[in-house]
Amino acid sequence: MENNETQQEFTEVYEQLKVAANRTSDWKTRLAAVNELGAWKNQQTIDLLTHRLNNDTVYAVQEAAYRTLQEWGENVQPPVRKEGELVKGLTKILVRIKKSLPADHTYNDFREKLRKMRVDIYDIYEGNKGAEFDQWLEQKWASLSTR
Repeated sequence: MENNETQQEFTEVYEQLKVAANRTSDWKTRLAAVNELGAWKNQQTIDLLTHRLNNDTVYAVQEAAYRTLQEWGENVQPPVRKEGELVKGLTKILVRIKKSLPADHTYNDFREKLRKMRVDIYDIYEGNKGAEFDQWLEQKWASLSTR
């Protein structure tokens, strides 16, 4: 840091970005924060980005943290994309949500109820599936038994 003004500016920005980077219900906010943290190389940002790399539930966020850390010369391993069920007991949770809706509910009703009841699950899968999320969730919904 060159001077006190830069340090003060960093401190203000860092606190906001730290909150955003740790917002569990919004992967897009976490991704934006990780990208912005790339402008401030110091031990605090290295620690925060390393935490996102190792602990984020969304691959795109892990990957952005990895790229920045690697550019900074940090000794980090690339993230591994998780395959299969990202949330333990997902099918059971989705069946419970489907059963809570009227028999004639639509896919959109189901998607909205999932988003409201389990924003954590919605966020993890939306972030990891990307453009394929709606198609994936609709197939899941159609395949769920309510017996």
